[in-house]
Order: sequence, then structure tokens, then C-alpha cells
Amino acid sequence: MKLRTPMPELEGATTWFNGEVSKSDLMGGKPTLIHFWSISCGLCKEAMPDVNEFRDKYKDKLNVIAVHMPRSEKDLDLDEIKKVADEHDIVQPIFVDNQHKLTDAFDNQYVPSYYVFDEEGQLRHFQAGGGGMKMLTKRVNRVLGIKE
Repeated sequence: MKLRTPMPELEGATTWFNGEVSKSDLMGGKPTLIHFWSISCGLCKEAMPDVNEFRDKYKDKLNVIAVHMPRSEKDLDLDEIKKVADEHDIVQPIFVDNQHKLTDAFDNQYVPSYYVFDEEGQLRHFQAGGGGMKMLTKRVNRVLGIKE
């Protein structure tokens, strides 16, 4: 996805955990972070405490949505996805993308990866990989208009 591209519709989920949201639910109020992860991704699990801390710090200012992107047959097990999500305190809505519909709409190839959209739903920042929470914080603060 290119910067300033509109957020795709959140369609094609195999299932949702922790509540379901639509693109229209996310528009107009506050920016949105969409975070792709996978149960088979060690870096995702290592980064999760940082993502959760980030989610909690910005809970009043930022929508946070997790997208589970399977990387193998073993990643398709809904019970296992729910179990790992619970173990890692992923309490935000989780879009389970077992058919890669949202993954394809985002043209996403990486886990973990992070997409920051402004309140109008325009992509303002993309980042992939386990580290980089400082950069993500900086970009989110910029979208929120917070001076550092």
C-alpha cells in the first residue's frame, strides 16, 4: 500500500475475536492502527507486549485492530489463534484472515507489520518487523498532532 491510500474495507474475515468492526466504525473519530501478526511468528509474540502497551497508552486516542495472517496450514486453527491471542493479552478486535482477503487488500507480505491511518482513513505510516516501536510512536504522535 502506498501512503495516502484509503483503508480497505474490513471484509472477508474467517471470524472475528473480541468484537467485529467495519471501516465505517473507524472513520471520523480517531486514527487507526492495523497490526498484522501470526501465531507462528516469534517476532510477533516478542513484539506483543510493546503493542499492548502502545494500545493501552493510546486507548482514548487510537483505534487498534489486530489481523491474524496465517503463514502455514497450522496457522489456520481458530482454537489455537484464540489461545495464543489470550496468552498474549490481545484484547482488541482480531480479524482472522485465513483466506488472505484482507492481507491481499493491503498487499501485505510481512508479520509483524503496522499500518497507521488518520481519522479520514488515509494511510500515513507503514512499518514491518519486530522492532521500531519508537518510530511507530513518533508516527502515531504525528497523526494525533502530539508534539514530542
